[in-house]
Amino acid sequence: MITLKVNGAERRFEGDPETPLLWVLRDDLALTGTKYGCGIGQCGACTVHLDGVAVRACLTPVNSVGGAEVTTIEGLGAEGLHPVQQAWIDENVPQCGYCQPGQIMSASALLARNPSPDDDAINDAMSGNICRCGAYSRIRKAIHRAAGQTEGTAS
Repeated sequence: MITLKVNGAERRFEGDPETPLLWVLRDDLALTGTKYGCGIGQCGACTVHLDGVAVRACLTPVNSVGGAEVTTIEGLGAEGLHPVQQAWIDENVPQCGYCQPGQIMSASALLARNPSPDDDAINDAMSGNICRCGAYSRIRKAIHRAAGQTEGTAS
């Protein structure tokens, strides 16, 4: 049995320890906000935080998580909307919306380590997240908006 800390709660998993964290979150813990995109860590749809660092859940075996805190899109705004989530709404970022949980998780991890990123830092941090609708300019604008609200806070 593997014990996980997900969104602040202790959870248990009794399956194959090599199971990707993505499937444990979605299938076993019913946290379906984290999306399956490519399965090879290239699209970013499955991005979650592992101790505040953005990781691809499709590539992360559940047995590698150990005692780390896993935060999913469902847990990001546990006490109301996270500033990145609010900025996404304010800037009307989503088009189809499928990639947005991963985009938001990557953006919030960026702002936790760099509260005032320039365009180059944003482009670099978000380069592993693909948006098939091409909402990149709205994403960048929302990150700049959230940067004014997240200074000094962690995700």
